[in-house]
Amino acid sequence: MRPVRKGSSPIQGDFNKYEDAKNDLVSRLGTYCSYCERRVSTNLAVEHLEPKKGAFSKPELEKRWSNFLLACVNCNSTKGDKQVDFSSLFFPDRDNTFHAFNYLPDGTVEPAESLPDDAKLIAQDTLELLGLDKPKQADIDHSGNQVALDRVSQRMSAWANAEASKKLLNESDSPQLRAFIAATTATSVGYFSVWMTVFENDNDMKLRLIQAFKGTAVSGCFDMITGNPITPAPNPDLLQNGGKI
Repeated sequence: MRPVRKGSSPIQGDFNKYEDAKNDLVSRLGTYCSYCERRVSTNLAVEHLEPKKGAFSKPELEKRWSNFLLACVNCNSTKGDKQVDFSSLFFPDRDNTFHAFNYLPDGTVEPAESLPDDAKLIAQDTLELLGLDKPKQADIDHSGNQVALDRVSQRMSAWANAEASKKLLNESDSPQLRAFIAATTATSVGYFSVWMTVFENDNDMKLRLIQAFKGTAVSGCFDMITGNPITPAPNPDLLQNGGKI
């Protein structure tokens, strides 16, 4: 889960409609789901961290910038109107969520092995809240071909793209190719954390990826010399219960 900083609200007070915040969120964070990290060109929603309806809703936060992120249909609907306790969940606008999870070649996401036991529980609860722990689904078209629609399959596809780019660099490395992979290939595919994992031993590529994905470098969650994660997150916007990891 890519750590991000959306910064202070672009307007005074609350928005007239929460949907009006979408352009500013996209401008600062890019066209990516804040949770599963997929690139979403259409149907990217303004996501309410604390629900806008249901038993756990806080109506006063429905149009408030501090309560917004961006989410795909899958993550938004899975999270739904569930109760959110910031002290017992990790969120990308206030915690170093990249440090909290491991991304594997088979498309699964799991709590990072290096976490203490209490943080592992928080990481697992976060995955369950968003359905990021769901297994791969076999989506088949009318011709019998498997289609990568679920989030696990799409992470596997992103991993394959990142490995292919890494192989290309091994065969013909250049600053120009590195710039193209980070700023064009990776950003068009999405799944920042997958790319960072595949290039974990290449500091230059990690730094390029951190700079290429909007809202990531300014989160303060990465060392801008090595590209390694910094914990706890500095939480520069002083969001509620931030900096847990």
